[in-house]
Amino acid sequence: MNMNGPIHISRIERFQTCHEIATRLHEVYRDKILAIGVYGSVAKGTDGPFSDIEMFCVLSESNAPVDFSHEWSAGPWKAEVNVCSSDILLKTASTVEGDWPLTHGPFFSPLRLYDPKDFFSILKEAAESPTKEDFRHAINEVLVGEMYEFIGKLRNVSINGPRTYLPYLIMQFAQYGAMLVGLHNQKLFSTGSMVLPEALELPSRPQGFDHLVKMVMSGDLAESAKIISACENFWSGLVSWAVEHDYHMNSQRIPF
Repeated sequence: MNMNGPIHISRIERFQTCHEIATRLHEVYRDKILAIGVYGSVAKGTDGPFSDIEMFCVLSESNAPVDFSHEWSAGPWKAEVNVCSSDILLKTASTVEGDWPLTHGPFFSPLRLYDPKDFFSILKEAAESPTKEDFRHAINEVLVGEMYEFIGKLRNVSINGPRTYLPYLIMQFAQYGAMLVGLHNQKLFSTGSMVLPEALELPSRPQGFDHLVKMVMSGDLAESAKIISACENFWSGLVSWAVEHDYHMNSQRIPF
C-alpha cells in the first residue's frame, strides 16, 4: 500500500481512471444518471503529474434530492466525485457567493464523459444567469462578513498580540480582496494557485491591494509593522473603493 502520497501519473493514465470511475458510477446509479463530467485541471488539460481527479455525477430529479461527495485515495492518486441531483446543481451554479470567482469555473466548461441530453449546456446557462445585483449582494457580504472582521482582528492583534497571527491575517486580506476584485469584474480565476496573480491583472482594484498581494506572494511577512501598515492601507483603499462603486459596509438599522 502506498502511504507516501500521490505518485507521478501521466495524463493518459489519469484520464483512463476517469473513464473507469464513470463506468463504476453507471453500475451503481444506472438509469438515474443524466450526465458525468470531469472538471478542474484534468478538464482544462493543465493537470500536473500529481494532480487529483474531480468529477460531477448528475442524477435525475427525484423526491429525495441527492447532494454529497465521494472522496477517496487509491494510494497513488486521489479522486472526488460530486454526486448531485440536477435541480440542486443548477441552483448552485446560478448562485453567487463570496468565493464565486474560484468555485464556479467547473460549471462553465466540464469535460463531458456522458451527456446524452446535453445537460452541461443547461448547467452553463444557469451559471451565466446571475445578475449584476447578485454580484453586488455577494460583494456587500464579503465586505461585512470577512473584511470588516479581519480589520477588527488586525487592530486587536496590533494592541494585544499575538503578532504571530499577522501573516495569516494578511493572507486572508489578500485572498478575500482578490475575491472582491473577481466579483466586481465578474471574472473567474483559473485555479486556486493563480488567484493572486490573476487578480492583479484585473481592472478597478482598490488602492493598497497590489502592494499587499505582492507582499504575500513574495513571502515578505516577517515584519509585523509592515504587515499592519499594508493591511490598514488596503482597508482604507477598500473603503474608498466601496464608496466609489456604491457597495455598502454598514446599515443604519438592525436588519430584523
